[in-house]
Amino acid sequence: MRQNNGLDKNQLISFMLFSALMLGAMFYFQNKQNKEAEVKAKEAAVVAQTVEAVKPTEAATLMPVDSALTVQTVPLESEELKLEFSTLGGGVSKVELKNYKAYNPKTDKADLPLAIIENNSAAYGFEFKDKTGKTINTKDLVFSSSQKGSELTLSAQTGGANISFIYTLKPNYTLDFKVRTQGLSQVSNDSKAAFKWDYNVINVEKGRSQEQTHSEFSYTFNNYKSYDYDGRSGLDETGETLNWIGVKQQFFASVIEASNGFNGSTGSQDMIEQGPYLKKLNFSGDVQMTGGELNQDFNWYFLPLDLPLLKSYDKNFDEILPLGWSFIGTMNRWFFMPMYNLISSWGIAAGWVIFLMTIIVKLILSPIMFKQHKLSAMMRVIRPEIDEVNQKFKDADAMKRQQATMEVYRKAGVNQMAGCLPALLQVPIFYALFRFFPNFIDLRGESFWFAKDLTAYDDLIKLPFSIPLLGDHLSVFAIACTAVILIYTMLTAGNMQQPTAPGMPNMKVLMYIFPVTFLFFLNTMASGLSWYYFVSNAINIVIILVIKYWILDEKKIHAQIQANKAQPKKEGKFQKRMREMMEQAQDQQKQQQNQKANRSKK
Repeated sequence: MRQNNGLDKNQLISFMLFSALMLGAMFYFQNKQNKEAEVKAKEAAVVAQTVEAVKPTEAATLMPVDSALTVQTVPLESEELKLEFSTLGGGVSKVELKNYKAYNPKTDKADLPLAIIENNSAAYGFEFKDKTGKTINTKDLVFSSSQKGSELTLSAQTGGANISFIYTLKPNYTLDFKVRTQGLSQVSNDSKAAFKWDYNVINVEKGRSQEQTHSEFSYTFNNYKSYDYDGRSGLDETGETLNWIGVKQQFFASVIEASNGFNGSTGSQDMIEQGPYLKKLNFSGDVQMTGGELNQDFNWYFLPLDLPLLKSYDKNFDEILPLGWSFIGTMNRWFFMPMYNLISSWGIAAGWVIFLMTIIVKLILSPIMFKQHKLSAMMRVIRPEIDEVNQKFKDADAMKRQQATMEVYRKAGVNQMAGCLPALLQVPIFYALFRFFPNFIDLRGESFWFAKDLTAYDDLIKLPFSIPLLGDHLSVFAIACTAVILIYTMLTAGNMQQPTAPGMPNMKVLMYIFPVTFLFFLNTMASGLSWYYFVSNAINIVIILVIKYWILDEKKIHAQIQANKAQPKKEGKFQKRMREMMEQAQDQQKQQQNQKANRSKK
């Protein structure tokens, strides 16, 4: 009987030739004219969608109250932020983070000024009704400006009432924002005003789909003790008082904090598939008016999502960073991040830092992982005995065949359950790293070999067309990771028992499909994640080969099995429990057969 000893050279060559033929055929049959038409259609759609994304609200098309004033832009700048304010609406019309750069698709580099708000892509204002029932929104008013150092005052008149927005630029990405009114109680009978915030998220990173996924509402309530986020289509927190509300992107966030909170908060968001914007978000929350006047204090924060900086505010801002829930987030905060910072402090390139992190994780898990790989190798060794049992009991009851199989495992000293623990341990590590690489700002812009940014995909192989679920590129790191997973599968697939019952899926086929799905999964993900799993699976392959050729003595194992056959049975607790369960199942099956036979006689 022939054994599956792992990687078949002919299989590997066939796989590579098949892949090359498929890619060649796709290139050959691509119609150039159709491609050009598609590009033109996409360009037209981008223009139309961009216009729609920044279309002013219906209220904003109204004539300003004081049309004698002209609309101007007023700058305000600190060491960290470069801001612009529009006198139409009196809000922040541009926010540039001076210490960071945005991705430039023309140069394939991060060499553009990084603006998270630009060209009024995020507009806000306070809405209330006058005594006649007419809606007034400060976004529609034209303000006059006066500036003194880092303080800017924007003032507007409406119905005899004066509204002033007082902005003071402070360190640590903070903009103090005070609203003061005089005579508003003579204009409106409202006890509250609605804060309206319309936000178009600007695409500033290379991985559009990845950044789009990470763009969402973030907010806290219950006196900064409770945090939540909303990546869905709607936000509904009408029963809570929000301390702050923010729009989070992949590495940056715009947050507004209200001294008395926002009540009756609702929101919505819509995807924008093409163009300079990723999502369109709308928020509405009520702020209280005292004595008919709107005198409230706010703080704007335009933040990079850097964990030490976020924690320094002591406002639960660190929860904005999506490092994972519970144990997953703790692992990232207290293990992976400190480990990366420690190794990178040695002056090593980011890619090699990830390489060393992989080695360290493997060393920590080595005792458990070694048992798993050894178990896998031993199951391959006893494959002939398992096949012999299947052949012997091919026409017998399934329970008897399973009992005989368990007996082979027992005599070989193989505990199948021992392989479950390492697999379970790797699940939280996998998810922690899935959160770590795309959200760790220290990796942003770090290059390694052909990957220009380890938090985005590498696109060394660019395609002249787009493949569903893959896009218009092939990531080399994703391909390399898929290849090593495929090789690992070939080395371990011999341990997989073929289905013996009709209709059961062939597990070997499913195991070969799994690596291919990884290519689709990783192709648009952070290249740092693909590099980590490439190294991790390459180490797994080395461990398997070392165990197979230098540690595991196949002849000794076979001799032990033969010797055990002549010895009295010594059941362990697991084997005993399995046998009892099988016997119970057999008894139930016999009872059912007897009942069926009795009914047929009647």
